[in-house]
Amino acid sequence: MMGAARPAELDCELFGEGFFGQPANAVTSLAFVAVGLGVLASGRLRQRQRTVYGLLIVTTGAGSVIFHGPAPEWSGVVHDLPLVALIAFVAADAASDLAGRRLTDAWWLVPSVAAVAVSAIGEPVRLAAQATLATAAVGLSVLRWQARPQHRRTIVRALLVLGTGALIGTLSRSGGPLCHPDSLFQGHAVWHVMAASAVGLLTPVIGRVGSRASRLAPGR
Repeated sequence: MMGAARPAELDCELFGEGFFGQPANAVTSLAFVAVGLGVLASGRLRQRQRTVYGLLIVTTGAGSVIFHGPAPEWSGVVHDLPLVALIAFVAADAASDLAGRRLTDAWWLVPSVAAVAVSAIGEPVRLAAQATLATAAVGLSVLRWQARPQHRRTIVRALLVLGTGALIGTLSRSGGPLCHPDSLFQGHAVWHVMAASAVGLLTPVIGRVGSRASRLAPGR
């Protein structure tokens, strides 16, 4: 793979020899694994939702390690599929709360598969598909914040951490003002840690479905 195009080249950090091709980006991907295991071990959610959410976070981290580490040709798929599934799951969970009923798994499974499938067309389409899902997840979370005052602090904290991490990650992409390929400080690595922290912070809200009546009640 040395000298050839590698999947994570746009994430600034230089690739080196060994399993951890991009050391900072690969190692910080483990933050998702740690957070996901913490979610699985927690008792704050109903068992099924906790399990699905936690597994998606863990597999997102594992896929990211492969993507930024050994980076085989198929690493793009194992990176993107759990990531878009996690984003779609958060969107569907917020939609369930807003609807006042638990929506079926198809609401996050179908968009996930579709986003990965269309990614094969090219990098612009891949990024557009992920951005669309991310926009839906954030937008629905904002609506959830508006409808559920009891969850506002949790949602705001998660969105602030996520937004800050996204800004740093964007400015640190290859060619960006914060990109220093051979530096120990990598903005994309910071994004990993902050994104993992954000999904962890959102944990108390996941799986909570209120009634439509309470959502529409005066003063709510």
